[in-house]
Amino acid sequence: MENQSRVFDSFYEHPFRCFADWSCISDKKKEKWKFFLAWVLLCIWVFQGVSGQDWDGVIITAADYQGLQAFKSELLDPKGFLKSWNDSGFGACSGGWAGIKCAQGQVIVIQLPWKGLGGRITEKIGQLQGLRKLSLHDNVIAGSVPQTLGLLPNLRGVQLFNNRLSGSIPPSLGFSPLLQTIDLSNNSLTGLIPDSLANSTKLYRLNLSYNSLSGSIPLSLTRCLSLVFLDLEYNNLSGSIPDSWGESLKNRFFQLQSLTLDHNFLSGSIPVSLSNLIELQEVSLSHNNITGGIPSEIGRLSRLTTLDFSHNAINGSLPASLSNLTLLTKLDLSQNKLSGEIPESLSNLNRLSFLNVSFNSLSGPVPKPLSQRFNSSSFIGNIQLCGYSASAPCPSEAPSQIFPAPPPEKQRAHHRKLSTKDIILIAAGALLIVLLILCCILFCCLIRKRTQSKAKNGQATARAAARGEKGVAGAGVEAETGGDAGGKLVHFDGPMVFTADDLLCATAEIMGKSTYGTVYKATLEDGSQVAVKRLREKITKSQREFETEVNVLGKIRHPNLLALRAYYVGPKGEKLLVYDYMSKGSLATFLHARGPETPIDWPTRMRIAQGMTRGLFYLHNNENIIHGNLTSSNVLLDEHNNAKIADYGLSRLMTAAANANVIATAGALGYRAPELSKLKKANTKTDVYSLGVIILELLTGKSPGEAMNGVDLPQWVASIVKEEWTNEVFDLELMKDAPTIGDELLNTLKLALHCVDPSPSARPEVQQVLQQLEEIKREAEAVAGTSGGDDGAAGTSEEK
Repeated sequence: MENQSRVFDSFYEHPFRCFADWSCISDKKKEKWKFFLAWVLLCIWVFQGVSGQDWDGVIITAADYQGLQAFKSELLDPKGFLKSWNDSGFGACSGGWAGIKCAQGQVIVIQLPWKGLGGRITEKIGQLQGLRKLSLHDNVIAGSVPQTLGLLPNLRGVQLFNNRLSGSIPPSLGFSPLLQTIDLSNNSLTGLIPDSLANSTKLYRLNLSYNSLSGSIPLSLTRCLSLVFLDLEYNNLSGSIPDSWGESLKNRFFQLQSLTLDHNFLSGSIPVSLSNLIELQEVSLSHNNITGGIPSEIGRLSRLTTLDFSHNAINGSLPASLSNLTLLTKLDLSQNKLSGEIPESLSNLNRLSFLNVSFNSLSGPVPKPLSQRFNSSSFIGNIQLCGYSASAPCPSEAPSQIFPAPPPEKQRAHHRKLSTKDIILIAAGALLIVLLILCCILFCCLIRKRTQSKAKNGQATARAAARGEKGVAGAGVEAETGGDAGGKLVHFDGPMVFTADDLLCATAEIMGKSTYGTVYKATLEDGSQVAVKRLREKITKSQREFETEVNVLGKIRHPNLLALRAYYVGPKGEKLLVYDYMSKGSLATFLHARGPETPIDWPTRMRIAQGMTRGLFYLHNNENIIHGNLTSSNVLLDEHNNAKIADYGLSRLMTAAANANVIATAGALGYRAPELSKLKKANTKTDVYSLGVIILELLTGKSPGEAMNGVDLPQWVASIVKEEWTNEVFDLELMKDAPTIGDELLNTLKLALHCVDPSPSARPEVQQVLQQLEEIKREAEAVAGTSGGDDGAAGTSEEK
């Protein structure tokens, strides 16, 4: 028996060697072994034939099989995603069980997001000792977070966000030594945040936002070396923010990059120790009860891109050290009690794209560069602040007296009481002056009315001549020469008619600046508004070339392209382009400069993506125009959130040097295709790259200009997807509706990544992008229609 066992072991370890060398089996038993092997092969063949499935020979361990069965029994599966979890355990570790991955017979991943699962998570999940990742986000799972998760020594990621979990966070969760990510956001968790969560030396992401957690922020989190992202927003946290960030880490590296604590009940002052977090890129403490001043030490955070202290009770003055934050793109200090003047040095923050200091107690003049870059909404609500709009001018200094005032004694000496005759004469003189002023006003009004009537008659005659005669200014074009200032105004078809004098005398407010020039919001005398782009004279082509090209651009009409309504060429070479005014502003402002109380749903974002793709397709296909500078700032929105591409064709009006500068600027903002660093000339594939970046911007809610671990937005998204954390890419607002729009999000993400492929030849043409976007929308509508009539319809696809 012992010999037989030894021979069997030899066969198990070296089966092919035994077949080749029969010496490992005695001669007497060769015949018996032949029969035995034939019987085994026959059983395997029959088994595979009956099962009809391929099997790789990996068998799940008994403990893991029991744990999964217990896990399934506690869940509700209305859509039948767990039907593949059979009672025999067959295929559990061979890809046959949905959402399960194994290694050496042990379950290492449970990944079942967006499956409509209900019920609760069993405590027997602690039997899965090899489990590394638990991803059950975007379901309707209730109950508490299992205590036994802390007994899993290999656990690395827990993603249970967007569910209905309740109860407190188990302290045992911090006992998993390899834990890297904990995301329990958007649930109904209560109680305190356990100190033990910071025990893991690998923890780099902790997201507990959108719950009802209370108590204070644990001190242990301020000393967690590995932590990179900490998000505790929208809870009921109270007390002061700990002032011990990085204090015990002398000569050690603290990696925190994002600290989000807004919408809580935190009090006290802003911790000075935040300045120890040299890697910090984003800080949001808004909507709390924070008092005290802004520490000047904040100026040490040289990598900071977003600083939001709005909606608190912060007082004191603005520290000049804020000007040291050269990478800052967003600064929001609105709705506080700040006083004093705005430091002139803040004008040096060249990357600042959003500034809001409204509703404070600031005083004095707004630095001129800031008033030119940002509109009045950034400064309103400061009664003593001036110089930021025409309605809030700064008072001029009182003129000094040329002659000194006479001494009071002499004044009293010359003072005498006025007689009745003197009073009558003074009154008559004053009345005469008033009558003369009224006569002058009436005379001026009569002259102006007569001039306007003549001008209207002249315009009517010009329009009739233009309609009746060919070749005057082209179809749909009306030319007006002259005006008080001279120059030439050319109208294209449009709803508004105005003269050159009306345009030049309109009140103007700066909306923004670019390489091409400055954009103004002009309000005409009748109250109508237009957008006027004043081009820089030195970078435009000659007047003859300019007029030839601009007349072509003025005839382009498409629902998703901003229409050029008119242009003006002044006597000194100044050139103005007149467009429809879009009151909602740019897509960049719509996405990144709004408050949390104005969410943007997915249908709106998809409509914007489709609209700008249609506009770009029309430019490429019908007008043979390459945009070359497509950014979210150049996509404007009308009152119904329809996208309209602006600044198309401007490269035709500019010199080659100006266009090269525009391409470089687009690269700095994160929209430039990589090959443009060598080609220096845009084409259809570079436009598609920019389009892909904007679609990623719609999906993630992130600006391409933000610093994300030293990589651009496409690289950051690709790295997250590669690590199988795809859900972390999407904007949190979108994840709330993931059960219904999950497929759309994933398919749109794939399309966007296709558009930003580093290889131009691998990118689709814009026509293909448009077709795929429309196909994604049609599929989603079909699924929605089917789900409405059949509750058992398949849900969204599994996370990639």
